Amino acid sequence: MITVVGMGAGAPVDAGVTDGAELVVGGRRHLDAVRLPDGAERIVLGPLAPALDTVERYVAGERPVVVLASGDPGFFGIVRVLAERFGAERLDVRPGVPSVAAAFARIGLPWDDAVVVSAHGRDPRTAVNLCRALPKVAVLTGPGAGPAELGAALRGHDRVLVVASALGCAGERVERVTPAEAAARDWGTAVSVVLCLDEARALGPVRTVAGGGREPAGWALDEAGFDHRDSMITKFEVRALALARLGPRPGELVWDVGAGSGSVAVECARLGAAVTAVEKTEDGVERVRANAAAHGVDVQVVHGAAPDVLAGLDGDPDAVFVGGGGRELPAVVTACARRARRTVVVALAALDRVPAVREALTGAGFGCDGVLLQSSRLAPLPGDVTRLAATNPVFLLWGVRSHGRTEGDDQ
Repeated sequence: MITVVGMGAGAPVDAGVTDGAELVVGGRRHLDAVRLPDGAERIVLGPLAPALDTVERYVAGERPVVVLASGDPGFFGIVRVLAERFGAERLDVRPGVPSVAAAFARIGLPWDDAVVVSAHGRDPRTAVNLCRALPKVAVLTGPGAGPAELGAALRGHDRVLVVASALGCAGERVERVTPAEAAARDWGTAVSVVLCLDEARALGPVRTVAGGGREPAGWALDEAGFDHRDSMITKFEVRALALARLGPRPGELVWDVGAGSGSVAVECARLGAAVTAVEKTEDGVERVRANAAAHGVDVQVVHGAAPDVLAGLDGDPDAVFVGGGGRELPAVVTACARRARRTVVVALAALDRVPAVREALTGAGFGCDGVLLQSSRLAPLPGDVTRLAATNPVFLLWGVRSHGRTEGDDQ
């Protein structure tokens, strides 16, 4: 058997956990914290492949191995690698307290409604987008994806970062900082986990299913669910197909350009994506913010006119919805297509602008498709009868990048 022992975060470890082991593998601080049996080989974890090769030699010879890890080694830990290499039936896992659980305990918050994301050895944009979108996120950090990098990416967002370092050790520190304060510091190598909190929403409702990603009760919501001006809102039939083509999901970033009422932005946020809404009118900006608040989601609203304002937006979006633009529409679509990692969806009412939008998408290397949407809704008539009331036709065009820029799923 390979005995896998979780250590740290304040949980006591059996002093005899390594008794009888002929090979003990772990981080330097874990190895220094236990007594090694006489004659046992010790491997300090660095590159994983050589350590696993050594473990394989011992396992093949039926010689006992102990692997020391942090917290619960089955939670974003080494158990996955060991089970894939040697089989789960060879593992005797003795979990400790996860660093996430310990960090939330230190600040007195429940964490059944938190999303946990690992940025260790992964593209940190998934963690950043989750922090932008959700009120309670725990980030397992790594080189290049620590508190400073998270703080820099979250400047301007109403968040508090709780940086937990050396949990369970003599030098333990749990500090609350703003994103700007986090970005300005060198945090060293002892950080265990970073909690990102929207403190106004950090104590969420009672849950029956763990995790912060809430499946919305419905989508393509009726226009009556949004404050809008003179019916200037993407109709729910159009919004339904737009959402299907945008494919918003947790960990992704979506732009809603020419947001108007912000109905598409709000719906993408309800599906878990981080969202930036761009709107050129002051009353429109306030309307988007009010609609986001009414639906309990966080949408970053930028006041300005596209395409010029787009250059100042942080981070390249996974998907973009363009719902306005006038004469500038082809230039707006071109600017969005340059930055979009996956797809651009455009809604427009004017037939004359369809060729220019298609050319903008294909010219940026996107495969382009589209449809004319025409629907008729049931409408009551006097005498308890019903007629069909036609809505205005809308062209929906979408471009999908032929060669995606994503680095794979980081969740």
